[in-house]
Parts: sequence; structure tokens; C-alpha cells
Amino acid sequence: QVRLGESGGGLVQAGDSLRLSCAASGFTFSSYRMAWFRQAPGKEREFVASISWSATSTDYAASVKGRFTISRDNAKNIVYLQMNSLKPEDTAVYYCAADGPFKRRVSNIQNEYDYWGQGTQVTVSS
Repeated sequence: QVRLGESGGGLVQAGDSLRLSCAASGFTFSSYRMAWFRQAPGKEREFVASISWSATSTDYAASVKGRFTISRDNAKNIVYLQMNSLKPEDTAVYYCAADGPFKRRVSNIQNEYDYWGQGTQVTVSS
């Protein structure tokens, strides 16, 4: 059974940092590209970051580029999202997603991802 479990969310102040984790099981994690999406209240879910199965390629939304870093540990089946210099507009539920196996490129398209986690809440106060 496929499972993606996000953790690490919480309430922080503007300028703080958080690291989200997404633990994967039930599929061959090391062959799947991974991504983070987020959904703010009253808004559609949007792309945040993605990483290829080999970790050689990454992509970021313009709004987070330079502040967020996606990484993965294929030995532990975990994908991370390091979030620095958080802003109130980063407040959202953050979801990790998986797509594979062995897709050639990173993707920011939600419909291309097969598996989704339940999400973790990140709230940034001003």
C-alpha cells in the first residue's frame, strides 16, 4: 500500500525556518520524482518544488525560489522541503506527491503525480 506522510509543519513567525519531511512507503521511492504542492485557504493548490528521481534536477515556483530547497534521501525514502525566510503568504497546507517510475524530467503539473499525502499545515504569522 502506497503511503506518503508529511510532517514538520507548524506555526512560526515571519522570517523563521521550517523543514518539512515526507516519508514514503509502498513503492520504489528511489525511482519516483517527487514534488511539494501547497494550498492556501480559498485558493487552488499550487506547485512549490519538484526533484527528479536521481536528485540531479530540481524546479521551484518563482515565489519560493531562493528561499526553499527540496532534497531527498533515497536510502531513507524521505523527501524534504527546507523553507527559509518564511512569509505570511507561505501559509498553506503543504502536500508531497510522487510520480514514476523513472520519469525523465521534473514536473510542476499536479495531474502528472500519482500519489499524494494528506498534507501538513504551515502557518506563518506576521
